Amino acid sequence: MNITLLTVGKTDRNWIRDGLEIYCSRLKHYIPFSLVEIPDLKNAAALSREQIKEKEGVLILKNLKDSDNVILLDERGKEYSSMEWAGLLEKKISQGGRDLVFVIGGAYGFSETVYRRADGKISLSRMTFSHQMVRTIFAEQLYRAFTIMKGEPYHHE
Repeated sequence: MNITLLTVGKTDRNWIRDGLEIYCSRLKHYIPFSLVEIPDLKNAAALSREQIKEKEGVLILKNLKDSDNVILLDERGKEYSSMEWAGLLEKKISQGGRDLVFVIGGAYGFSETVYRRADGKISLSRMTFSHQMVRTIFAEQLYRAFTIMKGEPYHHE
């Protein structure tokens, strides 16, 4: 099983990219992990929010396989404590087979087509974070979940 973090747009802030790279490299000690960044849309300023979501949705779907277990990071998703999240992840990994793809959309969220393709939705918080910062926050939570599963002393409860 592989885990992929699929994001819309590049991370253009060095401090966000640095944090993201730290956790991406740590994750590779636990599971095959990759970060896929879909390029920003060209001429997006001339498009409506719905048009942007639709065009980004097409690009997201092109990066998915039919067999992928697709989980959207979405404000309407289910919230988990770090311990609950580790338990859910461990369950998905033990079921095996399907690769896990976590998707972070653009600034305006996801198209309806992407929502229909998704196998689930999770929320990191009821608060709103920039779609760039969410990458590092999620990567850290993914890393934290693996340390919990392995009984390592990163998480304190």
